[in-house]
Parts: sequence; structure tokens; C-alpha cells
Amino acid sequence: MKTSSFYKIWHNLAKWPFGKQLFSLIIRIYNPYTGGLGAKVQELRPGYAKIQLRDRRAIRNHLNSIHAIALVNLGEFTSGLALLASMDDSLRGIPVKISVNYYKKARGTLVAESYNQLPEVVDETEYTVKTEIKNQEDLLVAEVHVTWKIARLDK
Repeated sequence: MKTSSFYKIWHNLAKWPFGKQLFSLIIRIYNPYTGGLGAKVQELRPGYAKIQLRDRRAIRNHLNSIHAIALVNLGEFTSGLALLASMDDSLRGIPVKISVNYYKKARGTLVAESYNQLPEVVDETEYTVKTEIKNQEDLLVAEVHVTWKIARLDK
């Protein structure tokens, strides 16, 4: 199975002490906006990503909970990593639509998980990836659906 060079970096780093933290730091440098969340990649494999977000003042709102848009950002980031880990370097993806359902106030450490089964990409295609965000009690806080436009770079 072909995978992206991005996933190969994760695969090589994750087996070393502090490798996951180093990978999360690389994300912060590579994508400063998403890196501002301070989320940490816990697991990554083709079609799956698990990311942890620690509750802190910088991402809170006036209701003393994690801001709604921070949850959307976390969902898009998680879906993108899961998808990217499935793709080889001949493909690219860009989000074209995001929808979110909020179920409860987000407080405390959150965990976002995304599973996907990348379809075969012959021509440009759209594919929706779901991310579930849960709190420390394993209760669903939000569900984010991101539609990605996927295309081959060689076309």
C-alpha cells in the first residue's frame, strides 16, 4: 500500500521516545493556524487519526467552554490527517464543505477520532470524512463532517 511521505514521517517518529510530540511540533510549524490549537497526535494510520486537545484558556469562549470554531478546526484537522495518511503523494485534498453538530459544552481534555476508507481516485472526486469529538467521560461533544475534494496531481 502506498502512503504519503507525511505518514512515513509519523511512522518513523512515533516509535521513538518523544516522537509523537516531535511530530505534533512539526504540524505546528507546517500549519501554523491549526498548530495554534496545540492538539497532539496520539495515533495515525491509513484511514485513522486520533488527536487529543487539552482544554486551556486560549481556546475558551465566554461560556467557559472550548470555542465552537476550535472544535471545527479540531475536526477538520483530524479528518485531514486520517485522509492524508491514506493517500500517496500523487493525490492532494482540500476541504470544500464543513458541517458540525454540537451535542454538549466542550470542557476538559477532548479526543477526536476519524475513520475513513479512501475511495479509488481516478478523476477529481469529493469524499466526506466524519470526525467524532468526545470528552473525558467518553461522551460525544461534537461531530464534524468535512467534504474533501481529492484530485490526482498527475492529471
